[in-house]
Amino acid sequence: MNSENKRIVRASEVGLYTYCARAWWLGQVKGHRSAHRAAMVAGEAAHQIHGRAVVGYHRLRQTAYALLGLALLTAGIVLVALLLR
Repeated sequence: MNSENKRIVRASEVGLYTYCARAWWLGQVKGHRSAHRAAMVAGEAAHQIHGRAVVGYHRLRQTAYALLGLALLTAGIVLVALLLR
């Protein structure tokens, strides 16, 4: 198989095939477009917004861990300074 014949099979495509093999065949083999294109575009936009929110959550969590580590380090330094007095 050469690289021209390789393509990515997405989970949504597997789901469509599982739900209705004929709908998958019409879209993938015959090239017919869905009649619900506007809803699909809206769904893609919603997924992009959600994806950005998830990335923001992970960045916020990493920042919280960094600040917690900095606070513990500062508390340790203050404690050592007080004990050495």
